[in-house]
Amino acid sequence: MSIQKEEKVMNYKFKTKPYEHQLEALKMSWDKPYFAYFMEMGTGKSKVLIDNISMLYDNGKINGVLIVAPKGVVKNWYENEIPTHLVDHIEHKTVLWQSLITKSQTKKLDTLFETGEDLHILIMNVEALSTKKGYDFAQKFLFSHRSMMAIDESTTIKNPEAKRTKNICQLGLATKYNRILTGSPVTKSPLDLYKQCDFLMPELLGHSSYYSFRTRYAVMRTAHFGGRSVQIVVGYRNLEELSEKLKEFSYRVLKDECLDLPKKTFMKRIINLTPDQLKAYKQMKEIAHASFKGKTMTTATVLTQLMRLQQITCGNFTADDGTLVDLDTNRLPELMNVLHEVEGKVVIWAHFQRDVHRIIEAIRKEFGDNTFVDYYGLTPQEDRQKNIKKFQDKKSSYRFFVGTTQTGGYGITLTAASTMVYYSNGYDLEKRQQSEARIDRIGQEQPMTYVDIICEDTVDDKIVRALRKKVDIATQIMGEELKEWI
Repeated sequence: MSIQKEEKVMNYKFKTKPYEHQLEALKMSWDKPYFAYFMEMGTGKSKVLIDNISMLYDNGKINGVLIVAPKGVVKNWYENEIPTHLVDHIEHKTVLWQSLITKSQTKKLDTLFETGEDLHILIMNVEALSTKKGYDFAQKFLFSHRSMMAIDESTTIKNPEAKRTKNICQLGLATKYNRILTGSPVTKSPLDLYKQCDFLMPELLGHSSYYSFRTRYAVMRTAHFGGRSVQIVVGYRNLEELSEKLKEFSYRVLKDECLDLPKKTFMKRIINLTPDQLKAYKQMKEIAHASFKGKTMTTATVLTQLMRLQQITCGNFTADDGTLVDLDTNRLPELMNVLHEVEGKVVIWAHFQRDVHRIIEAIRKEFGDNTFVDYYGLTPQEDRQKNIKKFQDKKSSYRFFVGTTQTGGYGITLTAASTMVYYSNGYDLEKRQQSEARIDRIGQEQPMTYVDIICEDTVDDKIVRALRKKVDIATQIMGEELKEWI
């Protein structure tokens, strides 16, 4: 890196001060046509990208940016990341793509093609680019500007056969600058890297096809199924060579390497109700409102209704005959996305026992039997300390601690983890604060990241907002005031 380029980074007037590791990432990348930010969740890779965008725009290199992100984080880019970090002197138009194109949405999208020197930013969820409508618009946008395209959580394009992968890689050919961001570029296999890097630049890893890449880095064996012969991966090779190639265009950092990070970082992952959940939620709201008419409100009765609504957001509800009905939910897939993004051990809290069961089964299927321990009402007393010991052993295979705050939120130490995920929350502020403290104890040497999975436009959203503002819902909000939540 030239001294001149390094000085440009060091002298740039960022809106928010970068940490040392973020400056290092920018020094390595800011003017390169392609680059990978392999930065663990909680290290601020979104800020690095926005700072990179700011620098490229100010140097006349780009005037259009397409940011592609998973559904759970697109709104965070729009509402938080860009307003927080994009430098104030850059006039910009930022539009969040909606699959349902209304008149108002059309007007917003049209502003992306207005002439002038403004920076135009389009944010799309990755699923939209598997559709013709989404692909065509993205293509039109990129061809209309001096463009950068960035893929947040780039493992979403690891599958070479997926339509969105093919479309995104095709769009990547229309840009001046390409970026990928992820904390875990390899989720299950080193072969995950091929299409992520292919998006950055075709043949970046020296192979013109996925199969050529696989031949170089995977050990294959012929297996026979139902009279058919298929090639399966049984191991990997030449990984040191692959690692050296990646170093040429990537920056890798983990939380425990960032000594200057803030002690705590709070993040949200936003999900939507599925159609079945939405139907059940609306019906339950109607029942709740009807039950309040002409009756004296008590906190207990309203909290009961809140709990029923929250159960629906978690994917289940109790029918009139007392049977428990399961509903499809986006919550569990989003949790799996988070777990794939995180390095090291993770504490996962759920409010309902049924959620714990779902989480355990999903982890067992995705990561294996010896990767989790549980700590909730049905965990035998004699197993509880054993499970803590297994989890706290840094050399053990047990990566995930799954429990309820009612059972595990007090008195235990879980400092082997520096990431905590709230799959669902209760109303009790003390339980929330106590559970947060399980990783924030003597022995914790890393910055901590807290992630709330939130179902948008539901009681779920309101509960998390109240808890983060340190409001004890159950004791401080009464009667008519609480009724407004429903």
